[in-house]
Amino acid sequence: MALSYKTRRRLSLLILLVGLPIYIGAAWFLVSLFERPSVFVELAIYVALGVIWALPFRAVFRGVGQADPDAPTPGQDRPSDPPQE
Repeated sequence: MALSYKTRRRLSLLILLVGLPIYIGAAWFLVSLFERPSVFVELAIYVALGVIWALPFRAVFRGVGQADPDAPTPGQDRPSDPPQE
């Protein structure tokens, strides 16, 4: 099932504003459960977790920053417009 452009935009906004802060808190909590590693190892863990969260959402984020591909161009008549005489 392909999501429409509008649905993908809304879903990506929801993921970034709600899901990402929750994921950051969960990653921070997970790392705090263990003895604190060196700074470089901790940085590597956070970078890896930062990349891993985005992989399942690639399809949602793809093309969201572009213009709506289904929107009519400014000079083009929309199909719902009645013909002008």
